[in-house]
Amino acid sequence: MRIPNILIVSGHPNLNHSIANATILDEVATALPAAEIRRLDWLYPDGKINLDEEQKSLLKADVIVWQFPFSWYGLPGLMKQWLDEVFVHGFAHGSTAKLGGKKLLLSFTTGAPQAAYTPDGFFGHTVEDYLIPFATTARLCQLKMLPPLYTCGISYADRDDDKIAQQKTLAREHASRLIALLNAIHE
Repeated sequence: MRIPNILIVSGHPNLNHSIANATILDEVATALPAAEIRRLDWLYPDGKINLDEEQKSLLKADVIVWQFPFSWYGLPGLMKQWLDEVFVHGFAHGSTAKLGGKKLLLSFTTGAPQAAYTPDGFFGHTVEDYLIPFATTARLCQLKMLPPLYTCGISYADRDDDKIAQQKTLAREHASRLIALLNAIHE
């Protein structure tokens, strides 16, 4: 079996201020050095996305991981812009689509705790309820969407040393699960 080419697209708006997403990416980079990691905030601080480079990376990939903090129940702004500009008709979907058959894995963190994402919780919906647009995008682009991997309770509010340490622990656990999942995927 061939080891798949893994592309990780980081959608955090500012990894220099991230605890969880930065830790996850660092852990994955160490464990899977062959994986390509595209940190959108570092690559495009001016918001001018290089479509050719992004599409070339996607074409090489067998597995595409979107790593991001869940922002207003979806993608953060720069990652949404990336999706809008890169996943265009003729490339990502349509009769000349080029991404069909690749695997898509959503790997993300939420600020709210897991208990808020229940029918009886604060939001009145599960995390999975918010993922319908992602599943629709995958279907349109003929991507095979894998079950999502997420960690709740990574809030930016009231971070003290204990909370930061706890978030780093949660992020390392998330990264371990992501690495194991990616290592289990074979072509």
